Amino acid sequence: MRLTEFKVLSFDCYGTLIDWESGIHQALLPELERHGLSLSRDRILESFARHEAAQEAETPGMIYSELLARVHRRLTAEWGIAAEEEEHRAFAAAIGDWPAFADTPAALAYLRRYYKLVILSNVDRRSFAATSRRLGVAFDAVYTAEEIGSYKPDLRNFRYLLAALERQGYGRDDILHVAQSLYHDHAPANALGLHSAWIDRRQGAAGWGATMPPPSQVRWDFRFASLAELVAADRRERGG
Repeated sequence: MRLTEFKVLSFDCYGTLIDWESGIHQALLPELERHGLSLSRDRILESFARHEAAQEAETPGMIYSELLARVHRRLTAEWGIAAEEEEHRAFAAAIGDWPAFADTPAALAYLRRYYKLVILSNVDRRSFAATSRRLGVAFDAVYTAEEIGSYKPDLRNFRYLLAALERQGYGRDDILHVAQSLYHDHAPANALGLHSAWIDRRQGAAGWGATMPPPSQVRWDFRFASLAELVAADRRERGG
C-alpha cells in the first residue's frame, strides 16, 4: 500500500494537528498552582481523558465548548477546587490558544497540492474557527461533532464522513484517515474498514495522555512520528 494511492486525507485535529496535550496542561497548571496542588502532567492529562470520555458518552449532543466547561467542572470537583462558572468557561474558551504542532502548517500546505483535505473532529464550529488560523490552510470540508450529534469513537462520526465523501464521488478506498488517537480514531476506523495512518505524537511516552486506552487489537496501515515524516514518505513515493 502506498500513500499516493489515496485521494482524500481526513484528519483528526486536536492531538494530530494541534498540540492539545500542551494546551490542556498549560490551561490547568496555573489554577492547580494557585491552590497549592502539585500534580504531574501525566496525571492531569489522564484525569482530563477520563472526564472528557465520560461527559461525551453522557451528553453526545452537547457542543464541545459547553462540554469542555463541564469537564473543567468535573476536574475541579475531583481536585477539591471551588471554581466559579467563569473559570469553567475560560477553560473551554482556551481551545483557541492551543498551539499547532510545529510541522503542521508546512505539512498541510504540501499535502494540499495532492489530496483533498478534510477535518473530522470532536469539536464545534465556533471552536474550530478559533483553531483554524493556526493551521495555515483552508480545508475542503470540516465535519464536526456539532452537526453529527455524537463524539468519536462513536461509529456515527465515521459513517457521516464516509457518506459525505461518497456524495462527492469518493469511495472508502480513496480515503486515508490521519490521526494520533488510537482510541478516538483508529479503533472506529478499523471497525468500518477505513484505512488509517497513525501520527504517533507521543513517541513512547508512558500512558495514553489525554485519551483513553484503545482496544488491544487496534491497527493502522501507516505509522509516522509526525506529519513531517508523512510528508517525507509522500515525497519519496513521488520521486522528489
